[in-house]
Amino acid sequence: MLQPATIKFLKDLKKNNNKPWFEKNKTVYLNAKEDMDQFVQQVIDGLGKIDPDIASLQPKDCIFRIYRDVRFSKDKTPYKTNMGASFNKGGKKVPTAGYYFHCEPGGQSMAGGGLWMPMPPHLSKVRQEIDYSFDEWKKIVGDRNFKKTFPKGVEGIEVLSRPPKGYDEENPAIEFLKMKCFIVTRDLSDADLQSRTLLKEVLKTFATMKGFIDFLNRSMD
Repeated sequence: MLQPATIKFLKDLKKNNNKPWFEKNKTVYLNAKEDMDQFVQQVIDGLGKIDPDIASLQPKDCIFRIYRDVRFSKDKTPYKTNMGASFNKGGKKVPTAGYYFHCEPGGQSMAGGGLWMPMPPHLSKVRQEIDYSFDEWKKIVGDRNFKKTFPKGVEGIEVLSRPPKGYDEENPAIEFLKMKCFIVTRDLSDADLQSRTLLKEVLKTFATMKGFIDFLNRSMD
């Protein structure tokens, strides 16, 4: 579970997203960061038992900075109003498929993951693998527990209006071949974040999607 003070900090930050307030509440932020670090370490310990690629990670390899890069953004607010962690083989900066935990009070929290906006060569390999191994892919994403855990199914975020080059509209996998991302999510409420079962539920969610992650990463090897 995450501490109530961590949730309150993020809620307060959303109302006071400016440097003077943040500096005044720096100790509160550092306590929230430590709380998140501890939770992420627990996730690493648990997830590492079923996915050895994750076992050697440290929280700093997974947790994203709270400071926003505003150089090219119209939104100049300096801080993110969430805390997120990506559990990828090699760490958050490696462009592989992985697991993701997002803490954002107000009904925006979730556990899930997948492959976010891969580069064209990687995307091409994933599409090819889905096409070649569509029966296996269907078995993974059509599994009863998978569908129950991720009711929105696989989300493409950005989806082509026409089939990608080399594929036609009649391809049985065309729904997935048009996708530019392959993401699944499970919503978490504010109550879930502070529940004693949070760690158990996040680990159960990640375990459900391991076959999905393995398929995507195998495609790019």
